[in-house]
Amino acid sequence: MEYLAIAFKLIIFISIINVWFFRFNNPTPYRGGGAKSMKEEFEVYGFSTSVVYLIGALKVLTATALVASYWYPDLSTPAAAAMGILMLGAIFMHLRANDPNIRSFPALLFFLLSVGIIVIDILSVEML
Repeated sequence: MEYLAIAFKLIIFISIINVWFFRFNNPTPYRGGGAKSMKEEFEVYGFSTSVVYLIGALKVLTATALVASYWYPDLSTPAAAAMGILMLGAIFMHLRANDPNIRSFPALLFFLLSVGIIVIDILSVEML
């Protein structure tokens, strides 16, 4: 199960880095409200540019903590919980913007992966 948790963490990390560094200014099928960039998407949700960078920093730091948890296992559950909370926020924003359900799919997937990491962490402790 350890390998499954590692895979979940890497999927989240690679995806977050891709979205926040390489696709930040590009349209995707998952942008809320038909926005063409991350800043436009946050404008659709009624947030300022400062919030864009704050949420981005939190997501990147949390994704990095998930990878670092390979070497520092105590980071795993808190980082997965934080990512799960951030993804619930993303899902809520998509719902609030009346986006089609498909636009919340990545956030839902990362939320489920985060929950999976937490479950694996709990099961790993119980097996000791």
